[in-house]
Order: sequence, then structure tokens, then C-alpha cells
Amino acid sequence: MADAAVFKVSFVFPNKDTYEGECTRTAEGVLKRNGFGVHTSPGGVTYAGNWENDKMNGTGRLEHPSGAVYEGEFKDNMFHGVGTYTFPNGAKYIGPFNENKAILHDPTRNRK
Repeated sequence: MADAAVFKVSFVFPNKDTYEGECTRTAEGVLKRNGFGVHTSPGGVTYAGNWENDKMNGTGRLEHPSGAVYEGEFKDNMFHGVGTYTFPNGAKYIGPFNENKAILHDPTRNRK
């Protein structure tokens, strides 16, 4: 993929989601999101960030119409790595995530 031609596209999916950003063509001729792009759903969910193999991978920002926002690292469309999740009420969790789950430190765990 490193030497694949990068295309700038603007695409509307059958469900009315939109994507504007970078794509590369597979050996079969299929365009896949690779590089930076913005994906928006009609319901108001927006992802702006890096894509790899047609999935959210790398760093990005996912905003929900509820006001919830995740900004940080993604892997295969999941929160994975370091990020900040801001709840609709303004409360925040800042720290590591593993496959969409916050990794919470429990200070009482492993105590003797």
C-alpha cells in the first residue's frame, strides 16, 4: 500500500453516509479509505481522522450528536490506545482504551 496511488474522493453511501478524503485502489480495483478523511452519518455521527484498509485506524476524533466525543487512537474501528472520552455532561475519561473499553486502574486491586 505504501506505493499505491492516493485518490481524493467525495462519496455518498447507499445509506446516505458521506466520506470525503483519501482512498487507495486494491489490486481488485476496489477503492478503500486509506489516509485522512471525514465520514459523516445522516444521524450526526462524524469521524475525522486516519483510515487504513477501510477502517478507522490511527488517530482521529469521533463526535456523536449527544455531545459525546472521543479523541485519540483507533484500531479496526475501535477506541484502542490512548484517548480522551468526553461525556455529554462534560465529564472526561483520559487514559488507555482496549477494544472500546476504558482501562480503569483499581487501586484496591492486588492489595494484601
